[in-house]
Amino acid sequence: MKYLIIGGVAGGATVAARLRRMDEKAEIILFERGKYVSYANCGLPYYIGDTINDRNKLFVQTVKGFTDRFRIDIRTEQEVTRILPESKQVEVKKLGTGETYTETYDKLVLSPGAEPLRPRIEGIESKKIFTLRNVPDTDTIKNYVNTEKPRTAVVVGGGFIGLEMAENLHELGVHVTVVEMANQVMAPLDYSMAAIVHQQLIGKQVGLMLEDGVSRFEETSRGVTVHLKSGKQIPAAMVSLSVRKPDWPRKRDLRSEHSAVSLSMNICRPRTRIFMRWEMPWKYATS
Repeated sequence: MKYLIIGGVAGGATVAARLRRMDEKAEIILFERGKYVSYANCGLPYYIGDTINDRNKLFVQTVKGFTDRFRIDIRTEQEVTRILPESKQVEVKKLGTGETYTETYDKLVLSPGAEPLRPRIEGIESKKIFTLRNVPDTDTIKNYVNTEKPRTAVVVGGGFIGLEMAENLHELGVHVTVVEMANQVMAPLDYSMAAIVHQQLIGKQVGLMLEDGVSRFEETSRGVTVHLKSGKQIPAAMVSLSVRKPDWPRKRDLRSEHSAVSLSMNICRPRTRIFMRWEMPWKYATS
């Protein structure tokens, strides 16, 4: 059996390791368009905040370690650009050279992950506005914090990553304001539980702006002024965008080639004891 896995890190790397444990003879190939195949996503903000001091501790497994332990063909900095379901092939692009080739499969697993959302808001292209998805993003924010030493920051989005960023910037002595469009942070929680988080944030002197959104950003000599829809303005030395969405651009490209690989959030939502198959029995998704 030959398995192809699109995407590494938490989803894809876990699937690859599990497949090897289940089948010692299977051929398993994992494609990851980034440089790193397996790292601690939730640890990234804590490296920025110096809770994790050693950058190497972010990496769960290296390409060599993964290959040596599980005999899995890891192909980093390579992106699957097309799926050809009729012939059960994928088209792959080597990002370093631009070279393309095809690879066949018996079963296919999609684990492309999510990307930070950058809405079309005036001023969002400022170099003082950051998103956090991977290790290179982490290095960029870490370098900015260490060199510019910001004293104020705005975190847009009150989800898990947003609150982790707020926590770690606060630990560095930065005055943080969290802006969230909903009436609570951490949307999966019941409001009564989220209210406890609200109290904790306020008790730590973290600004909390609920039921308000960003209308535009204005870069200034001292940083960025965040203009809210309510008319309020928040000056900050930096902004962290922590609003996420599924990695739709890449999926949309695949879907435009073959409608058979269209996605829905219901299919991507992980559920226990359910085979996460699509309409074709050889295609799976993880999220």
